[in-house]
Amino acid sequence: MRIAVPKEIKNHEYRVGLTPASVRELVDHGHEVWVQAGAGTAIGLTDDQYRAAGARMAADAAEAFAKGEMIVKVKEPQPGEIAMLREGQLLYTYLHLAPDPEQTAGLVKSGAVCVAYETVTGPGGGLPLLAPMSEVAGRMSVQAGAAHLEKSKGGMGVLLGGVPGVAPAHVVILGAGVVGTHALQMAVGVGARVTVLDKNVDRLRHLDLVFGGRIQTQYSDAHSVEEAVLTADLVIGGVLIPGAAAPKLVTRAMVSRMKPGSVVVDVAIDQGGCFETSHATTHADPTYVVDGVVHYCVANMPGAVARTSTFALNNATIGHAQALATKGWKQALRDNPHLRAGLNVAFGKVACEPVAQQLNYAYTPAEQLLA
Repeated sequence: MRIAVPKEIKNHEYRVGLTPASVRELVDHGHEVWVQAGAGTAIGLTDDQYRAAGARMAADAAEAFAKGEMIVKVKEPQPGEIAMLREGQLLYTYLHLAPDPEQTAGLVKSGAVCVAYETVTGPGGGLPLLAPMSEVAGRMSVQAGAAHLEKSKGGMGVLLGGVPGVAPAHVVILGAGVVGTHALQMAVGVGARVTVLDKNVDRLRHLDLVFGGRIQTQYSDAHSVEEAVLTADLVIGGVLIPGAAAPKLVTRAMVSRMKPGSVVVDVAIDQGGCFETSHATTHADPTYVVDGVVHYCVANMPGAVARTSTFALNNATIGHAQALATKGWKQALRDNPHLRAGLNVAFGKVACEPVAQQLNYAYTPAEQLLA
């Protein structure tokens, strides 16, 4: 199969779909890989390294999209990229369609076959292709929150860990999944006072056993969320319903009563955000203020540590990329129900039920498209 890797064009997005090592894996298995010139240069992956791995170089995105039977990316295709997709072409990347009707309409119209990293499941449960970036974003959320609590960034001027004689900041984490757990590790590590909320009591029980008296766990309901955020200096939103828009756990009324100068970091923004006041921002302009509360809602947080993120992502995605290229998408999805869960759109049909429900499309199960 001919596989193509275009350069990412989203704001301050420097990750790349395949590393030279991943290219070599695919080439060694008989595939032809085209990489757009300069695709990895920003993170130290040179065109010469790609050539040495066996890649051919595409002069620009148009050539990459024209050459590729399978397009491997990191972020969702931008409008100009969607326009270059063709019917039956395989797209393998993050999509996050539920809160993005324009992208969904474009992909439906293109007729492309779109496999989304974020809905591929794992044998033991979980979302293994989303997990690496959730780990990065969870850890980064504490860094970003700590930075924007500084007075010069609009925050209240609080140090997360405090100092002897001065209380540490109160960090509230909504969701005890991958994002929440990694945020928790970072926040505890710097000495913050941490409260984590989740509906999964078994998960809370596990975290309580691991972290003991260093954290407080609470069952998540409207009352406990409100009580927690009103006392918080930093709130991190890490809730996820696979494929669906994130639930709005924190209302605008709650935000209006939060401490002036407190910070919210909405890691769920890729799925629409879990704060009613959230809207996506960029690395170039990452924050805005609502009712005195600083909102950090960058939709591609891991792009800020693009080299680490690229290698972590490739570790998770290369196996399925190999299967899709070697077997073809239909056989690969027939053989692997976990990869089949990643099919979101194909030949104008929406194959992800939460996306179909959210955006009012007819739902076509992947099994029908593979028949």
